Amino acid sequence: MSLRELARRLHVSASLVSQIEIGRIQPSVRTLYAIVSELGLSLDEIFELVGSAEMRVPASPPRPGSAPAGIRSSGALVRRSDHGAIGCEPGVRWERMAAWGDPGVEFVIAVYGPGGGSTADGDATRDHGREFGLVLSGMLSVTVDCEDHLLGPGDSITFSSSVPHRLHNQGEIEARAFWVTVGRHGPERDRT
Repeated sequence: MSLRELARRLHVSASLVSQIEIGRIQPSVRTLYAIVSELGLSLDEIFELVGSAEMRVPASPPRPGSAPAGIRSSGALVRRSDHGAIGCEPGVRWERMAAWGDPGVEFVIAVYGPGGGSTADGDATRDHGREFGLVLSGMLSVTVDCEDHLLGPGDSITFSSSVPHRLHNQGEIEARAFWVTVGRHGPERDRT
């Protein structure tokens, strides 16, 4: 797929895709999810590619339940020092939680710096699947279908990703949350 074709499918400019590809800018959460979905990748595969000089797109997405390359089917250990991170704009970072490789289930620690959000202020996103979040520290505002929720440590939320939503940190300290998305790819995709 050409860069221009990918940009067309994502409804963004080819220049934006090029700038992301060469590392000049970081994508928004919405754009990162769109790229991952369009290329048939899991977030875990993106974590594997971060820092790689060469990005290889698999011929077909991994089968749900299959272990990624180098991971035994009996399980995989990811040490805290090996979490890896993906930076998104504005002020958002995803840290790897598990070496999973199943595009049907994604685990991340979502970190929102002061003023950071999944979309621009007043904007929302829609995806496929279902989201589950648990705030670990700080305060995280979650807007779901125009309803605002302020979550603190220990608070959790779940919602259909197809409902317009936005995550943002209006506070002055970093907010960290354990975030799981189920069914963004694969057979569960249409059951939101």
